[in-house]
Amino acid sequence: MIYIQEIKQILSKARLKTYQAINTAMIEAYWNIGKKIIEEEQNGKERAEYGKEIIKTISIELTREFGKGFSERNIRNFRQFFIAFPEIEIWQTLSAKLSWSHFQLVLKVTDQNARMYYLKEASANTWSVRTLDRNISTLYYHRLLSSNKELIQDESTQEKYNIHDFIKNPSVLEFLNLPTSLSYTELELEKALIDNLQKFILELGKGFAFVERQQHIKTETADFYIDLVFYNYILKCFVIIELKTHTITHQDIGQLDMYVRMYDDLKKPEEDNPTIGILLCTETDKTIVKYSVLNQNNQLFASKYLSYLPTEEQLQDEIERQKFIFKSQHNLEL
Repeated sequence: MIYIQEIKQILSKARLKTYQAINTAMIEAYWNIGKKIIEEEQNGKERAEYGKEIIKTISIELTREFGKGFSERNIRNFRQFFIAFPEIEIWQTLSAKLSWSHFQLVLKVTDQNARMYYLKEASANTWSVRTLDRNISTLYYHRLLSSNKELIQDESTQEKYNIHDFIKNPSVLEFLNLPTSLSYTELELEKALIDNLQKFILELGKGFAFVERQQHIKTETADFYIDLVFYNYILKCFVIIELKTHTITHQDIGQLDMYVRMYDDLKKPEEDNPTIGILLCTETDKTIVKYSVLNQNNQLFASKYLSYLPTEEQLQDEIERQKFIFKSQHNLEL
């Protein structure tokens, strides 16, 4: 009975709208509570001690009246929420797709630009709380290579996208569970990525769709096989990835360059943008990167991958090192 299924869909949509409305109302209430606390603190003579007393009092009264969920820690989060987003318009449009747990996570991000990036991406791509937490802890935003170089314009939205905003360096692939002390082959790395394809696509960034593994390209004289092929519907181009379980070499770069040229010539539709090539390796080398075909080529990238989850300090150091290599490659100001 088709009409029964349609009735179920009507109820499901109504419940979702109800949940979203309640969720938005509660987040706005938490923001207003934070605002009231700040206003009251500003009228206090000894702000620090007075603030602690206010939070304690509010926690006791709200718990007595409304039950669980109003611990002193949560009340402090309400206060911090208002401090982080003093203008209600900044976050209000995002609250329909995000829970209070999403907002709590971004409060630990000190960089305002990063904080807004995480919220917008979580809303646009329906990131779960767990996914958002993982992306924050792996400094997802800070691993994006940023420069003022080539932009791609999406005609449907008139938005401009920087190619480098889709290439993270280093890539964090801790979800592959590869051995950190034992060697593994490129085939094993490839299989691990395919087995964890959804997580790998998330790590790559937005707009990626998987096309094929070991894609066969036949020329008049030889047969070639590309490790991984993706398509990015935002950049409107193919993205080919070559996997290496060793430090980058000039032979690796030459191979990637050849594959990109070959793909543009034999596979790329005329209306698409030029193919992007990414060499995913265990270690980059600033000398090879600077004095190879990678230099000045905006379609080729060398990206280091980490098979483990580093500490934030280790990751930050690695980001700075890879940023230096990237700037050297493109002769940017260091």
